[in-house]
Amino acid sequence: MDKKINTIRTRPRFKLETDLSKEDFELNLKTELQKNTEIQGNTNKEVASIWVKTAHNEFWKPYLSLRAENEDEKTIIRGTFGPSAAVWTFFMFLYFIFSIIFMFFITIWFVTKQINSQDFPWAIYLSIFALVLLLLTFLATKIGQKKAKTEMEQLKNFAEKTIEDL
Repeated sequence: MDKKINTIRTRPRFKLETDLSKEDFELNLKTELQKNTEIQGNTNKEVASIWVKTAHNEFWKPYLSLRAENEDEKTIIRGTFGPSAAVWTFFMFLYFIFSIIFMFFITIWFVTKQINSQDFPWAIYLSIFALVLLLLTFLATKIGQKKAKTEMEQLKNFAEKTIEDL
């Protein structure tokens, strides 16, 4: 199995197998966290959340979440890179709301066109506005990914170093 994490993309995931127990993995991770002055995190024998230490808490701060699971006398380490849960949920909420608004108003506009009514001529403008809001949300996520790229690289390098030590 390739132990390198090839690319930085939206919420990349990886999976490793090791003969270490969950407790040994936790100790190894804690040791690496203590050695590294730029990375900090919280860990226990099943779950770890790791981030880059900064003087200020950025809205786009990336996290590395690790989960250790027992499977057939081996320990499986599953990792996910991504934003904090609050940021992830906020953007999913925006995508959902703007999509629903778009579908609602485009449906109103389409139905009024089908029945040759002039009751809701403004519905097409609101649907276009919802599409613009969706586009702006998408652009905001791309800007956030670019701002967090260096920290994602640091987390990627830390994860690869920890994996190599296994």
